[in-house]
Amino acid sequence: MLKGKNLPAIFWGEAVMAAVYVLNRSSSKGAGGRTPYELWTGSTPSVHHLRTFGCVAHVKDTRPHLRKLDDRSKPMIFVGYEAGSMAYRAYDPTTRRLHVTRDVVFDEETKWNWDSNKVDSEFIIEYVAAEHPEVVLTRPDERLPPEARDASPNLASPVQEHVLPGPAVVHVSPPGGMEDGLDADQEEEAPLRFRTLQNIEEAGPALGLMGQEHQAELLVMDIEEPTSFQEAYEHAPWRKAMQTEMDAIEENGTWHLTEAPAGHRPIGLKWVFKTKKDATGKVIKHKARLVAKGYVQQQGVDFDEVFAPVARLESVRLLLAYAAGQGWSIHHMDVKSAFLNGELQEEVYVTQPPGFTVAGDEDKVLRLSKALYGLRQAPRAWYAKLDAALLGLGFHRSESEHAVYMRGGGLHNQHKLIVGVYVDDLIITGVDITELKQFKKEMQNTFQMADLGLLNYYLGLEVRQDGSGVSVNQKAYALKILATAGMEGCNPSSTPMENRLKLSKSSTAPLIDPTQYRRIVGALRYLVNTRPDLAYAVGYVSRFMEKPTVEHLMAVKRVLRYIAGTADFGCHYGRRKGPGKLIGYSDSDLAGDVDTRQSTTGVLFFLHDSLITWQSQKQRVVALSSCEAEYVAAATAACQGIWLSRLLEEFQGEEKANPFTLRIDNQSAIQLSRNPVFHDRSKHIDTKYHFIRQCVEENRVRVEHVNTNNQLADILTKSLGRDRFVELRTKLGIAKVEEVRQA
Repeated sequence: MLKGKNLPAIFWGEAVMAAVYVLNRSSSKGAGGRTPYELWTGSTPSVHHLRTFGCVAHVKDTRPHLRKLDDRSKPMIFVGYEAGSMAYRAYDPTTRRLHVTRDVVFDEETKWNWDSNKVDSEFIIEYVAAEHPEVVLTRPDERLPPEARDASPNLASPVQEHVLPGPAVVHVSPPGGMEDGLDADQEEEAPLRFRTLQNIEEAGPALGLMGQEHQAELLVMDIEEPTSFQEAYEHAPWRKAMQTEMDAIEENGTWHLTEAPAGHRPIGLKWVFKTKKDATGKVIKHKARLVAKGYVQQQGVDFDEVFAPVARLESVRLLLAYAAGQGWSIHHMDVKSAFLNGELQEEVYVTQPPGFTVAGDEDKVLRLSKALYGLRQAPRAWYAKLDAALLGLGFHRSESEHAVYMRGGGLHNQHKLIVGVYVDDLIITGVDITELKQFKKEMQNTFQMADLGLLNYYLGLEVRQDGSGVSVNQKAYALKILATAGMEGCNPSSTPMENRLKLSKSSTAPLIDPTQYRRIVGALRYLVNTRPDLAYAVGYVSRFMEKPTVEHLMAVKRVLRYIAGTADFGCHYGRRKGPGKLIGYSDSDLAGDVDTRQSTTGVLFFLHDSLITWQSQKQRVVALSSCEAEYVAAATAACQGIWLSRLLEEFQGEEKANPFTLRIDNQSAIQLSRNPVFHDRSKHIDTKYHFIRQCVEENRVRVEHVNTNNQLADILTKSLGRDRFVELRTKLGIAKVEEVRQA
């Protein structure tokens, strides 16, 4: 069975169990043609589900909210049948996870291509051919209490993942007399099936896959974020974290023990473990979260509405720039176990937590009176609770951004406070530090909260505050992207994209693995939150996610090489006197996309000279002229500007938004925004793009002409040469954070 599909001997235990499963369903002469299964159960077994051991199995990806271009399945290795169910066991060599699932399609003629994964290829070579292998001996320990060993995850999930961690790092030299190689026959043990979900190497003497220093790195990673209760229980920090979570839940009155009612299926619970790190990547906290398997909930039965607003990053940048301009300090608070505060309106039952079942009442369930993480309605329930608390403290909710709250009157009101909310993180700023501290006390009297002091890290953004203002960058995140892509030591590039580069979806270059391409580009898209100089290049390579080729990958590597030389670049928001003045720029190329001939819109907005928002996106229509393309871009800018001006006026305590300035470098587009001129050339333009004209008529937007050389949004519409790119980047204020702060 193993040889037939080129599987390593470490799967011997799975092969034995699969063989036994099949033999028990095969007729026997000694039993008169009946099967052992029939003799034992009295019923004829079904064999229609039997498949070829070791073949490729395409397992359905059941994660919620998959995007349109995401793969719906993943190839794995079929390694057997799950006892007591009709599910199959499939092993993923790329993640070292064992999956139990019924949602699988088999390719029985194909065996796994071990050469497609470098680590696993080395594993096979090392396992078969190493003459002096480094022996790593591991054995299951008995440190788990009986209730922990017996605890099993609820199988409500259609796919159950079992994590098979990397090699342990307890190294034992071969005993004397074995210098010429390990005698496998002498060292073999009874076959072991991975039923306890222990390390896969425990199936027998495992052979070293990599150097000792790399094994140590794997061990540290496993200890930092275990993937099962059993694994976490072996480490004191995680045991303490789980107990802390349980104490918070019980103190909060989240549930009570009861009999399972008829007609209600309890929702399973599982533990999720995460480490919280500071801006340098150092672990500062171990967090164990008890999570409900909300993906089994049914809308209309278990929940109704689920939406909960959070502060957009554009709002956060505006808040930072506004506070910096006024010279206000910005503080950060975190709500402990935030979702546990949300009160449920629905009748919801869950199973008892793994490792924390009540002795003698193992069959009972828990009825929730408050929300748990993982429930579909939990974010909304928490938002409703926080919203009521803030309104009760005298705040009013922004009409433009429902996750931003304000208290106090005009710009110079000493009681003025502004609070931005992102789930359980609160950004707080205001005129008077005494008023701010009083608000912190009010919140701590309402919820269990951690006062994190001055804001220095928020959603991956590194924030620095000093007398010069506020600076924001993502240096640690940028370096992490380079490390993930294996580009740490690459030669830096002066621009993120080759000048006038044109790529096509119809490229004849060889195709590459789309998964890795999407992973890198997705990470780059988040980096754009503090790097407008990357916006066009990242948006451009994002167009080729479906079938990327070597040419597209080279463009991505060019972006990475640029990041390697500018990892510490970011935005700086300086101090300014008086109310904020909003200034925007809009620009467009013409038919820059060689596949669709659509143009690219570029939009920038400044508060004084602090860049707060930027957009680089392909237009939805094909423009027939540069005038039309610029007009469409101006309409996009008007929408963004109207929203920003409203939010800014709410910050300033004014009732009516002042008009903002929009700078365009195309005279025809400016004329078209003021009057319905050029009828023959503009009569076909869609109605929604005439919104800019209405804004001009109502004096909500002031359109100005800007010379092309001073059109700052040009950096968002096309690839540029080094001199022009660096010039515009400097004008945007994107530079090394330390240099800007010193200047």
